[in-house]
Amino acid sequence: MTEPSVLIAGGGIGGLATALTLHQIGVRSVVFEAVPQLKPLGVGINIQPNAVRELFEMGITADELDAVGLPAKEWALVGQQGQEIYSELRGTHAGYLWPQYAVHRGEFHMMLYQKLIERAGSEAVQLDARAIGYEQSPNGMVSLLLSNSSGKESKRSGTLLIGADGIHSIIRQQMHPDQPPIHWGGALMWRGKTRARPIRTGSSFVGLGSHRQRMVIYPISQPDEDGFADINWIAEVTFEDPENRKSGWFKPARIEDFVHHFDGWTFDWLDVPALIKGAETAFENPMIDRDPIPTWRDGSVALMGDAAHAMYPTGSNGASQAIIDARTLGQKMLTHGVSVDALEDYDQSLCGPVSELVLRNRGAGPFGLLNMVNERCDGEFKNIDDVISVTERAEFMANYKQAAGFAMNKLNHSEPIIPTGAKISF
Repeated sequence: MTEPSVLIAGGGIGGLATALTLHQIGVRSVVFEAVPQLKPLGVGINIQPNAVRELFEMGITADELDAVGLPAKEWALVGQQGQEIYSELRGTHAGYLWPQYAVHRGEFHMMLYQKLIERAGSEAVQLDARAIGYEQSPNGMVSLLLSNSSGKESKRSGTLLIGADGIHSIIRQQMHPDQPPIHWGGALMWRGKTRARPIRTGSSFVGLGSHRQRMVIYPISQPDEDGFADINWIAEVTFEDPENRKSGWFKPARIEDFVHHFDGWTFDWLDVPALIKGAETAFENPMIDRDPIPTWRDGSVALMGDAAHAMYPTGSNGASQAIIDARTLGQKMLTHGVSVDALEDYDQSLCGPVSELVLRNRGAGPFGLLNMVNERCDGEFKNIDDVISVTERAEFMANYKQAAGFAMNKLNHSEPIIPTGAKISF
């Protein structure tokens, strides 16, 4: 009997987390990644406690995460005039058994890659191998169709195929050929990184502004001896005429072309224009997602990560959910073996709830508090308690955490997704 193997299309965070999970439970896998060389791309992302727990269970240490980021202490919303709207502690500071991490996306990605190569060998990741489709045979095997940068096509066969090839997924396109186009609601984001002093607690995630124009600011490195750190920032504007402002995907941007949107955003604790101008480079991309699909599975093929559920980054849980996807796939294989039944159980467990989260994030996710402020007082207030009560704000955030899978009491008292030492026996 041939030992089962899993093909993974896409070497992003989700694909690598899947391969690490499968290696942990004793399942052979190979990751096929389109780019000829992996590089530490992107800026900052947050990893929620439920996903950090899973990273620890995968054998990734706090010291290794500290090398690519730092634990978050606070999540806060502030009005456009600097008025406090809502704040709460995060991670272990809030009572979770695991921290929340703010990390440099590219450095975190490269750390996962190095971990996989160290554990499974260099053959575990095949670069310059772009997924262009799949074929399922009557004997239950599945083949991944590939193309390299010179246009040469090839085919690799395995027991299962996991489509982790991102928001522009070819695997999803074949699975759901009639899906609607990528959804864009009119928000443009400009991203950058500036060396500066962290604000508030020194490790705070701060959303500043209104529901149509805001900044997101948080550090993604430990402070140096002079108190300076790499500060990740996202400047966001939602336009009334999005059809006339279509933008490319993550392209370089000139700071002088957008910094004017934030003129006057200067407080005694933060100078937003100076923060933006302090970046060496900036990138522009639209805030986009995809409409939910009824299933992530087609026979021996399943989707995960952005290929399954690309979502607005308003809840800081895109990478976290990809990690949970990977761990859940491993859990289902421990129960059902490397089989279609495992993919079916995975699909039944996650597709519905995560599809609801996609739509919740499209409705602004936790930043929906800014929408409520605008609806009730057009953003003008002195004391937020006169606009939204403490109880209502707390309930709003609790509901979001529950939907996103990181409600503290439930998470703290839950069993690990993958039992310690669990292995598949063939």
